[in-house]
Amino acid sequence: MSALIKYIDKPHPVTGVTNSKLGIWCFIASEIMLFGGLFSAYVLLRSGSTTWPHAATVLNVPLATLNTLILITSSVTMVMAWASSALRDYNKFRMYLGLTVLLALAFLVIKGIEYGHKFEHHHFPKESIFFAIYFTMTGLHGLHVLGGIVVNSYFLLFGKRMWDEHPEQFTGRIEAAGLYWHFVDLVWIFLFPLLYLV
Repeated sequence: MSALIKYIDKPHPVTGVTNSKLGIWCFIASEIMLFGGLFSAYVLLRSGSTTWPHAATVLNVPLATLNTLILITSSVTMVMAWASSALRDYNKFRMYLGLTVLLALAFLVIKGIEYGHKFEHHHFPKESIFFAIYFTMTGLHGLHVLGGIVVNSYFLLFGKRMWDEHPEQFTGRIEAAGLYWHFVDLVWIFLFPLLYLV
């Protein structure tokens, strides 16, 4: 026996939001606890460490700055994809969501280049606490970017049927995907100054 959770396109009278939005907010809350723990670990390790490298001397700040701009731009294209979905403009929706996916891929390529430079200089997680937490936090964030690429690519490549048959549900799912994507961007907005600038 299986339970069916019916999709609602109007806010539920008890929660005040649709069930998809409630679900994604609960998921994001769990993610906040995960990254909150990592940020706390970073602060404790750094405050307890006698030596800590100056980030600009061991990390590539220009590449990280470029990646920050790329992620911020991808948040804008994600909003435009959702707005195009709400306005029922399929061509614009595909264009903006495709741009979001491409920008996310560009972020990962640049991160891969940055990782490659670290490995060339024999900077590995085992080398120091700094590099251990750097690779842990940026690697976990990169996995979240990859998750966003998979979800958005699914809607881009296989979403036409739901677009035609259940437009309100489709727009609700794009909104949920957008909330996740903005969370991923927000995590990077905190990671960038903490790891690269402080």
